[in-house]
Formats: sequence, C-alpha cells, structure tokens
Amino acid sequence: MTNDSSAPAPGTIAWFQIGTDDPAAAREFYGDLFGWSVVPGSPAPGYDFLGYPGQDRAAGGIAHTGGGVENHAVFMVVVEDVAAVCAQAEQLGGKVLVPPITTPAGLTFAHLLDRSGNRFGVFRPPSA
Repeated sequence: MTNDSSAPAPGTIAWFQIGTDDPAAAREFYGDLFGWSVVPGSPAPGYDFLGYPGQDRAAGGIAHTGGGVENHAVFMVVVEDVAAVCAQAEQLGGKVLVPPITTPAGLTFAHLLDRSGNRFGVFRPPSA
C-alpha cells in the first residue's frame, strides 16, 4: 500500500490478510474461487501479496504462520494514527492483539478484537 492520490481514505477497508499454516493451499483455494493470484513485490519472506484479476497491484496478502499463530482472515482499515485507534478500541471494550508495529518500509499496523471477539486490523500507509 502506498500513500498517493489513489490511497484509500482513513476509515475505509483497504486491505485483507489471510494468515495460514498452509500458504500453498490458500493460494490455490482463493485463486480457484476468485481468480486471485500472487503479485510480485512481497515485503518480506513469509508474506505473499495477492491481487485481483486484471489488476497488477496488491489488494491483500497471505501471511505464512508456520502454525505459530491461529489461522485467520481479517480486513484492514486505514487510519491516521494506529496507536490512538488502539487506545480508543480498548476504551470501547476491544482488545489489542498485536500492538502497533512499524515495518522498515514505514507501514504501521496493529491487530485488534472487537467486543464480540472478531479480529480486524488497522494500518497507516508509509509516508510518501
């Protein structure tokens, strides 16, 4: 995700992540079901970017969990301040599962639970 004029507005769902201990099976399943495919440019080993048919940019990704994290599928919401959203979520009865992390490329993200136990994520794209 880049921070440019086509970047989604804060408060919108702009990414998905599928965490799995069997990334090959996930790539095959979602590829066969929706036509999603691996897009070049993975940010790190153990993470595959996925794109929609007819698009050359990533719309989501597959995190290889290696069994160390529960399998999951989450939507990711763009926010201006990841730490502030984490604090507000806790005040509203949510829980922070993965506290804010900033990647070497400048992307900041966190994973949370809502009051019903649904997992979701928030992120701030790197500055331009």
